[in-house]
Amino acid sequence: MPTSLRIATFNLENLDDRANMKPTLDERITLMRPQLMRVNADILCLQEVHGQEQTGQPRRLLALDKLLATTPYSTYHRISTMVADGSQVYDERNLVILSRFEIVAHQQHKPTDPPMYRMITAIPAQQQAEEIAWERPILQANIKLDAATSLHVFNVHFKSKIPTDIPGQKINDYTWKSCTAWAEGSFISSMKRMGQALQTRKLVDALFDSDENARVIICGDFNAEADEVPLEAIRGDVENTGNPKLAKRVLVPCERTVPESARFSLIHQGRGTMLDHLLVSRSLLASYRTTEIHNEFLHDESAAFASDEKFPESDHAPVVAEFVLPS
Repeated sequence: MPTSLRIATFNLENLDDRANMKPTLDERITLMRPQLMRVNADILCLQEVHGQEQTGQPRRLLALDKLLATTPYSTYHRISTMVADGSQVYDERNLVILSRFEIVAHQQHKPTDPPMYRMITAIPAQQQAEEIAWERPILQANIKLDAATSLHVFNVHFKSKIPTDIPGQKINDYTWKSCTAWAEGSFISSMKRMGQALQTRKLVDALFDSDENARVIICGDFNAEADEVPLEAIRGDVENTGNPKLAKRVLVPCERTVPESARFSLIHQGRGTMLDHLLVSRSLLASYRTTEIHNEFLHDESAAFASDEKFPESDHAPVVAEFVLPS
């Protein structure tokens, strides 16, 4: 077993290689490849990796291939999200797990048991409730650290806080007709985010049902901070369940050991927010040592004139947790 293990999550922010794209992929690589080298991860979870098409070929992660070229990650084991028939990756927002160690099994979890909801502000009025499904799956991997030790890794990207469109209630992409419609759109987005959190917690509990000492880590962009409901739902703190018999199933955000002044992975409207997390089981927490948040060059894309062309790097910071495992 390795004595040191570095696990990281990084939202690459729309990594793509479209024609006439500004900034170009090459311009982005110039800044982002050194970021990845500094991360120096043994296991790396990525979000927002777009797919590219070539004539006669299935859609592939060609932009990611270019980014990883000449780095150790280019030789890592790799899995990613795929379309329903498994023939190619999604057009946008793929999840990717890269591992220096063998990935012995993996699974992609699509939305399950979506809630039924009838919009109250839709024009024309919605007569019947419809499913509120989230479009982003969950990527799960079983990684073999050595002959006797495995690690269960989940890569997630939860729905953003951007309100879901309500039929007939938008003047244009950025302008709503009423405050009530905007509020309902925000409510629906929160339902999608909570649905993903519930599905993730259910998958983790299934692992603990088989082995309460399972080594589990959930990485990704949760679009929520640690004290918001989606994270609390996944953590399963005894303070919330009231049941000490569930204590071994609690998941802990690694960034708690980072000073609060430096605990942010994205800046929005001048405020640092921690949206990217690594949540670990107690069995893995025993080997935990430290967390790094590489946020020194973060920029605020909500500021005036803060275009991607001016800031080719991602608007998210990589987050890295380091563990020292017993020999």
